[in-house]
Amino acid sequence: MSPSSYQHNTRYILSICGIAALGGILFGYDTAVISGAIGSLTAYFNLSPGETGWAVSCVIIGCVIGAFGASVLTRRYGRKKALILSALLFTVSAVGASVAHTFSWFVIFRIIGGLAVGLAATVSPMYMSEISPRDMRGRALSMQQFAIVFGQILIFYVNYKIASLATNAWLIDMGWRYMFASGVLPCILFCILVFYIPESPRWSVMAGHEQQALETLTRLSSPEHAQHLLAEIKDSLDIDRQNNTQKMNFADKNVRFILMLGCMIAVLQQVSGVNVMMYYAPMVLKTVTGSAQEALFQTIWIGVIQLVGSVIGAMMMDKMGRLSLMRFGTLGSIVGLLITSYALFSQTSGYLALFGMLFFMVFYALSWGVGAWVLISEIFPNRMRSQGMSISVGCMWIANFTVSQAFPMVNDDPFLFSTFHGAFPMWIFAAFCLFSYWFIGRYLPETKGVSLEHMEKIVIAKRYRQRLPSAVLDARIQLNESDKR
Repeated sequence: MSPSSYQHNTRYILSICGIAALGGILFGYDTAVISGAIGSLTAYFNLSPGETGWAVSCVIIGCVIGAFGASVLTRRYGRKKALILSALLFTVSAVGASVAHTFSWFVIFRIIGGLAVGLAATVSPMYMSEISPRDMRGRALSMQQFAIVFGQILIFYVNYKIASLATNAWLIDMGWRYMFASGVLPCILFCILVFYIPESPRWSVMAGHEQQALETLTRLSSPEHAQHLLAEIKDSLDIDRQNNTQKMNFADKNVRFILMLGCMIAVLQQVSGVNVMMYYAPMVLKTVTGSAQEALFQTIWIGVIQLVGSVIGAMMMDKMGRLSLMRFGTLGSIVGLLITSYALFSQTSGYLALFGMLFFMVFYALSWGVGAWVLISEIFPNRMRSQGMSISVGCMWIANFTVSQAFPMVNDDPFLFSTFHGAFPMWIFAAFCLFSYWFIGRYLPETKGVSLEHMEKIVIAKRYRQRLPSAVLDARIQLNESDKR
């Protein structure tokens, strides 16, 4: 059945994906709020450079636990209930962090927020990949990155407005509390709306709720196509049962390869340098602007440009394909990092460092920002999607923690800073991006137009450099013909 032979209920699909993506908004909000608050927090609690890194990266401990725990929660209780739990944890964290009066309690509530982020970062794209038709899956999954960036821009603006209306002393004493408390409103919105989305039809089939799955699939497209897709999902699961491969078999070298691929995509997304742009941008820019408020204002533009890049990536992902977009964006990211490093190394005043960051962000956003979430959500077969995504996103947060914890110590090292003026970390990130470019070309398959039930075949074909299965080639031809019409 070709993509053009039935009509999607596009509005309904995008609306429920949009609700699931609210977890991404809170993801962006919760992880980026620290960028505006870190200076005041450091002064309020009198933190050392190591403790400053811990204040930023402690949330990631919760993210790792939440990501790994998502596997059990989503398999046992479903995708929807896991999203509900993440919404509740987001609310507890926002309230708790804003009223914490000791650094220890602040860390505890930030870790709780990390649990919510880890869950949402795993479950939201998992849910969207399973609810979306193959020919619009890239567009739907791009909403995850779009939501993350929107959440970041929102908190960047809130941080700037709070800072612009207050004295430095008030910011140190109370301003950072208002920054964290502002997250309560989107948390409540997520808590309310998440109850209105249906359960993932693929999980419903795996849980034995076929009628519920059929009802959801019918609302997504048409009764005829719903029956066709339900049969395809059941056939895929039956094959897994017959082969005794319902769960991940780590002794299987193909399973290990697919898992390695997911983990590498996740890790490479984080070691590109985006963490520094998001978490430490005000600290980096302050060295060239000389003003904390000006640095906060410039940080807003980093978020805006990332949003623009995410929109471009969402528009091109299902047309241009994953691989071409990823490689193009990686090259642009390298150029942006080199511009930023030159501005820092030469201590160039003005807007050159900001320009380099903006250049990096737009290319990162349209490629790794959007593409990593799409690919991680796509490449795993049904039987191993929960565990595979859980492990991959867990690795993502471990990489995030490593970069976030290490950056202030490397950047503030007296010898490195006096010699390179903050450029040294940018060169490291550029080297990782260069490796990413090679990795994409060698190991990543093109997943455009491939149903989730056929995904394992093209991943293994890419590993051994084999010709793609005829069913996948036929589906791509039909999809390309549909795009032309």
